[in-house]
Amino acid sequence: MSCYSKSLLLSALLALSTLVSGLGTSCSAPLGSGTTAPNDPYWLQTVKHQGTSAFNSDPSSYQVFRNVKDFGAKGDGITDDTAAINSAMSSGGRCGGGSCNSSTVTPAIVYFPAGTYLVSSAIDTYYYTQMIGDAKKPPTLLASSSFNGFAVIDADPYIPNGWGAQWFSNQNNFYRSIRNLIIDLRQIPASTSAIGLHWQVSQATSLINIVIEMSTASNNNHQGMFMENGSGGFMGDIIFNGGKYGIQVGNQQFTVRNLTVNNAATAVSGIWNWGFTFQGVTINNCQVGFDLATGGTTTSNQTVGSEAIIDAVVTNTPIFVRSSVASNGQLAGSLVLNNIKLSNVPTAVGVAGGTIVLAGGTTTIASWGQGNVYSGTGGSKNFVQGNIVSAIKPSVLLDSAGRIFGKAHPQYASYAASQFISIKSQGVKGDGHTDDTTAIQNVLDEYAGCKIIFFDAGTYYVTDTITIPTGAQIIGEAWSVIMAGGSAFSDQKNPRAVIQAGAANSQGVLEISDMVFTTTGPTPGAIMIEWNVHDPSGQQAAAGMWDSHIRLRSDSSLLAAGTNMQYSQCPSGSVNTACQATFLGIYLTSGSSAYLEGTWVWTADHDLDTAGSSDISIFTGRGILSESQGPVWLIGTSEHAALYQYSLVNAQNHYIGFAQTETPYYQPSPAAPAPYSTVSSYNDPTFSSSINMAWGMYIQSSNNIIIFGAGFYSFFQNYSQTCLTTNTCQAQIFNIDSASNVIAYSVSTIATTYQLSVSQNGVIHSSDNADGFQETFTAWSK
Repeated sequence: MSCYSKSLLLSALLALSTLVSGLGTSCSAPLGSGTTAPNDPYWLQTVKHQGTSAFNSDPSSYQVFRNVKDFGAKGDGITDDTAAINSAMSSGGRCGGGSCNSSTVTPAIVYFPAGTYLVSSAIDTYYYTQMIGDAKKPPTLLASSSFNGFAVIDADPYIPNGWGAQWFSNQNNFYRSIRNLIIDLRQIPASTSAIGLHWQVSQATSLINIVIEMSTASNNNHQGMFMENGSGGFMGDIIFNGGKYGIQVGNQQFTVRNLTVNNAATAVSGIWNWGFTFQGVTINNCQVGFDLATGGTTTSNQTVGSEAIIDAVVTNTPIFVRSSVASNGQLAGSLVLNNIKLSNVPTAVGVAGGTIVLAGGTTTIASWGQGNVYSGTGGSKNFVQGNIVSAIKPSVLLDSAGRIFGKAHPQYASYAASQFISIKSQGVKGDGHTDDTTAIQNVLDEYAGCKIIFFDAGTYYVTDTITIPTGAQIIGEAWSVIMAGGSAFSDQKNPRAVIQAGAANSQGVLEISDMVFTTTGPTPGAIMIEWNVHDPSGQQAAAGMWDSHIRLRSDSSLLAAGTNMQYSQCPSGSVNTACQATFLGIYLTSGSSAYLEGTWVWTADHDLDTAGSSDISIFTGRGILSESQGPVWLIGTSEHAALYQYSLVNAQNHYIGFAQTETPYYQPSPAAPAPYSTVSSYNDPTFSSSINMAWGMYIQSSNNIIIFGAGFYSFFQNYSQTCLTTNTCQAQIFNIDSASNVIAYSVSTIATTYQLSVSQNGVIHSSDNADGFQETFTAWSK
């Protein structure tokens, strides 16, 4: 690994040392900077590990945290550590191997101390796993010269002699994260096909601080990542050096932030998608930046649907973007380029075979698009290969270089274990049964601002609001769970927050990472997260949440806590008020700011802990409501809420990309908003006999909203898919009122008659934008 790559990786981690505000009652001084010594291991290695899986069949003996050296790995670069690593991954009856499709009760962190781990075959990853390396000195997985396997790390292995069958269903391959690892393929002969990461995954997945080293020989056959299917997802702060491909990807949707590719033949090979957003791309000394399969208009000929690229720097690369087919006056799909700086790049956009669509050189592309562009309420498409409307970007959303601001997942690499406080060490149980409300609140009130608060793995049952003070920095372990239940959350006419992030109109640092928030129902009055805190002046994204999710569902663990929302109580097609999971997922109040990265607000459509993942009908009122004046950066997903997935009301200064939604499968039986009611104080949209299904996104009286990539999907009518072929599963899905100032780029929809509406009047008709399984338009502005 080059010194440059090491320093880039480490600097991203150490830059997360931030000042906090607010001090707990047991604090004598603020947390301040990290105190770890240069040769100390990462805090996660030395902190006391007492995490449990509350609803595992044997929680007292099941091991969540697994140091690979405890399983026999040497990390000396000489010993073959493959068997030891795979033992750390699989021990304890975990979900994998092709016999288990999904499970939430066997979570694990597979931890790699600093070192070089020689591997001769694939590391096959199991369900609900975080693979984490020492963040101070990222360890290396070194593929041996005789490596024999599909990929060094395989997130969805193919079953031998299985005729293409894999361990997991690609669209349900949830809860995976890999962090702080270097994967080195360079001992494998350059002519041999070799893959660093096979990353066929879905929501609640992330890649963070990864470097992949490959051959730089001409015509080599190495590639950093291969992804052929799935429904992601987020990846960020990743570096690929060398190779035939940096990444070769096909997936329904993904957000990629801070991608660097050096010295590859092709930086990004796009096989197919419904929509990818690339935010912050650096390409150096490649032959082609983005090589895209294009032109498909049917499901059987699915190609790249939309590619939205913002804030890229491309140097010494002959072609930045290359399409596989020429337009000839029209071309399905969408390409959007925004703030692209080229240096010695002769062709900015071209076609295989040599045709130049947009000349390059040393120049900056402010805002350029290819595809159908719309404005206002006319509904007439205009196929464009040229400059398109450029969003006015509020300065509060930008970094000092004028790019959309991004902040890496907090890992606290410079902090010592003594600067953390374990909530289990303070008497909190996390057993899924004990009411931990008071105990959690006490820890937060005592240590916010002077200790990083470590939620050991577990399920923490709460029966009233938990208020997180400003100054708190919270990190979970293998997605620690806070589970709300009880009478306080039972009345949808009097909704109540489960988690209150800061007091109303508060200001300060507040960080949450690696947590899951859920309910044990019925809890129709629960607001899962009420986000009030605003970042202090000069500290962008000091208030944020990373790789944390809201899961409104009924797994076997929740049944043990009395949810009564299993398949037997809530089968698909049933309408049981006892199956109401929550009033609202996330509420960004008017005085707040928020940086939400890799956030999934999911109302379950199937049970993750039963054989066959049976369909269920669980009801959630609303997904994400923002009334924030900003700044808000939102990279996330909201699915299956009854009224809407995203609602922006009187909001300002938002950057959203990629936004993905799904309409509840049961609608219109019952029709929206049932089994909930509209509430005027929450500015709910109105419904009628013709507008009777949940909105993917609904925007009212909002300004400076930038949507940079979105997918709004409607797959069913009352669990039937006969509407798919006629785009009639839903009439309207994305609405902007006439008072709002919004620009939307690269938007795809599925089975919806109108892709965009203004004041509930359909404007963009899906029949104009066939693009494979989905329909896609390139831009809309007022």
